[in-house]
Amino acid sequence: MNSENLLWLFIMIPVAALFSGIGIFAWKRKKPMWFNAGKEVSEDEISDIPAYNRANGIMWLSFSAVIWLSVVLGIFNVSFAGTVLALGILGGIPCLAITYGKIYNRYHK
Repeated sequence: MNSENLLWLFIMIPVAALFSGIGIFAWKRKKPMWFNAGKEVSEDEISDIPAYNRANGIMWLSFSAVIWLSVVLGIFNVSFAGTVLALGILGGIPCLAITYGKIYNRYHK
């Protein structure tokens, strides 16, 4: 393994772990999880908080799976891993927003 691969792992493992951590945090949270900074979701807005948070957790864990995939691919080919990461994030961010909207609408009172 060369230094490029090690640098990739050194940077990307914490990033992937961060998004996985957000997913786990959302899943286990007792109060409703928020999606974007500055807008909290009140308990009065959500009909089933555990299901709402579980759906949010799954959403974030799914997003982190793309990053974890690029971590593994980076062991073998950093260029290819970077391409997978870029495409995954470019497609993933709009998917996050759309998915969160569906989750919110499903559990909104």
